[in-house]
Amino acid sequence: MKCLLVALMCLFVSSCAEAQVKRYEVEVVKEYQHDVEAYTQGLFFYNETLFETTGLNGKSSLRKVDLKSGEVLESKKIGKKYFAEGSCVLGDKLYVLTWQNKVVFVYDAQTLEYEMSYSFAREGWGLTTDGEQLIASDGSSRLCFYNSDLQQVRSVTVTLNGRPVRLLNELEWVDGRIWANVYTSDIIVVINPSDGKVEATIDCSGLLPEKFRKPDTDVLNGIAVDSAGRIFLTGKNWPRLYEVRLLEL
Repeated sequence: MKCLLVALMCLFVSSCAEAQVKRYEVEVVKEYQHDVEAYTQGLFFYNETLFETTGLNGKSSLRKVDLKSGEVLESKKIGKKYFAEGSCVLGDKLYVLTWQNKVVFVYDAQTLEYEMSYSFAREGWGLTTDGEQLIASDGSSRLCFYNSDLQQVRSVTVTLNGRPVRLLNELEWVDGRIWANVYTSDIIVVINPSDGKVEATIDCSGLLPEKFRKPDTDVLNGIAVDSAGRIFLTGKNWPRLYEVRLLEL
């Protein structure tokens, strides 16, 4: 795993230098409690409330979370056979992807009551919205755009200096750009939604201190930005959620 991370970092650094892609690292502004049992798959704010979807068969859930305390305010279990992934709100509907079940669940965004489901042809990884369309990743280098009825509108291939960037995972729409965790790495890529080109990379190495890492601590995965523009990051089975700022390198 360490060799893979080093290789990824070398690729990102060398490619960024060639293409003059902006490079950032993160600085912690504040830290919050986070449920260490939460295998974080989706993270976003809606109406000033933090929402989270967690994965794993038998443990998948949709949650409202109190930011300050980390307390789970409300939780909806998702059936044992489903592995929940990314999530977001478009209009008054809350959408939750599943990994390999080829199902997207739809809930009322206010009440979290289940409303319907859609079949989905691809694996579900990350999900976000630009306010008009849903944007989904499937672990490949491709991002697909859908209308509210899950009909595909278009797709883009994500590239860094002309090379496809695979393993795009959790997504967040930030100031007209798509931020994506690159699975198994500590890198977030900032993507132009028009052409799929990576315009910046964010190195989150060392965000979770070693003292908090346990045998089941997993990768960075979870990006949320509130209405004030504050950036929050966490990971799978992390005991902390971090508010961060970007520092350009």
